[in-house]
Amino acid sequence: MKILIVGSGGREHALAWKIAQSPRAEKVYCAPGNGGTRLVAENIPLAETDIAGLADFAERERIGLTVVGPEVPLTMGLVDEFEKRRLAVFGPSKKAAEIEASKVFAKEFMERHRIPTGRFKVADSFDQAKKILASGEFGYPVVVKADGLAAGKGVVVCPTPKKAEDTAGEMLVQKKFGAAGRRIVIEEFLRGREVSFIVVSDGLRVQPLVTAMDHKAAYDGDKGPNTGGMGAISPSPLMTEKLFNEVLATVITPAVTRLLEEGRKFKGVLYAGLMITEAGPRVLEFNGRFGDPETQPQMLRLESDLVELLMAAVEEDVLRHEVRWSPKPSGCVVVASGGYPVHYEKGKAITGLAEAQAVPGVTVFHAGTKFVNDAYLTTGGRVLGVCASENDLAGTMGKIYEACGRVYFEAMHYRRDIGAVKEERG
Repeated sequence: MKILIVGSGGREHALAWKIAQSPRAEKVYCAPGNGGTRLVAENIPLAETDIAGLADFAERERIGLTVVGPEVPLTMGLVDEFEKRRLAVFGPSKKAAEIEASKVFAKEFMERHRIPTGRFKVADSFDQAKKILASGEFGYPVVVKADGLAAGKGVVVCPTPKKAEDTAGEMLVQKKFGAAGRRIVIEEFLRGREVSFIVVSDGLRVQPLVTAMDHKAAYDGDKGPNTGGMGAISPSPLMTEKLFNEVLATVITPAVTRLLEEGRKFKGVLYAGLMITEAGPRVLEFNGRFGDPETQPQMLRLESDLVELLMAAVEEDVLRHEVRWSPKPSGCVVVASGGYPVHYEKGKAITGLAEAQAVPGVTVFHAGTKFVNDAYLTTGGRVLGVCASENDLAGTMGKIYEACGRVYFEAMHYRRDIGAVKEERG
């Protein structure tokens, strides 16, 4: 069949790379794709937000399956439009995707259904936010979140009252995140370690993917502002069988079941960003799509056919195929533009890609790149995801960092401590 992947990031390159390996994939398209997706698919000059244009293309080319990568087209109703035209599409509907699109909805949903999360309050105005903060109810540090989508940058950990009030003002008064910051969530700061728990759902049942650990902060030692993700490893060293079953029972299954009961049938990828606290797992956020960069190391470990899994979810029988995973750990280090996630320049020439790919076992996924006049140029904050999967984590990260050292573009930046975590099993 012909398969269309919507999106232009590293996640979409990894999905295209894996989907292209399927015997069922006759032809793979990416819209709009990037400089790397052109190596495994045909890039189509359609924006991910051009819902009608994408649906027209799928009809015209008789696309057998469309896979939606990013969150924005999901929240715009891409899946609804495709299903209206009876086109097979993988991803949640607009109503179901609200669990990611609105942090207020997600927190209130969890509160309604007793899904474990941090204590919170919602502010619709700066005066209201100041009153909440002045009460000292949550102590410090405190977390301030924009309600809507902010590309992973709308969550700020505030160590002091001044920082919290300034952050609330930036969102509610200065409109730093535009409409995404019309409302904010103020919530308690949870202490622990973060885990990404990701499943494929057919609306009733779920097929868990291998676990992963994202590294959100921009700089080594988890310092600096939050980003879309600076690297990931799989499996998460924090995940035990007991914890895995607890998350399924207290977070994932209730979320899918209650969404169904509320008329928001969730078909697609449900991603729970968790904090593993002393009191157990607590949900930081839900996403309605594959993680980025978690997808990159997950796809390296997936041994069975991704297309079979996605079609099974679309056809509401997600457990019909065995999903097989390599026991080897995998990792991804994001090579970013200098200044990301705040201010950075684009259009920098990238060299050393062939040399990086020549490191045995290394795969380089493109995120913010374009291919112009036989050269790769940067087009975004996160530029590349350098990945590998070896017998152990140390060997995996050694290969990755060797490859990172062979890549160059002006002012490039990457964390040098991805995967430097101690296993905590119990």
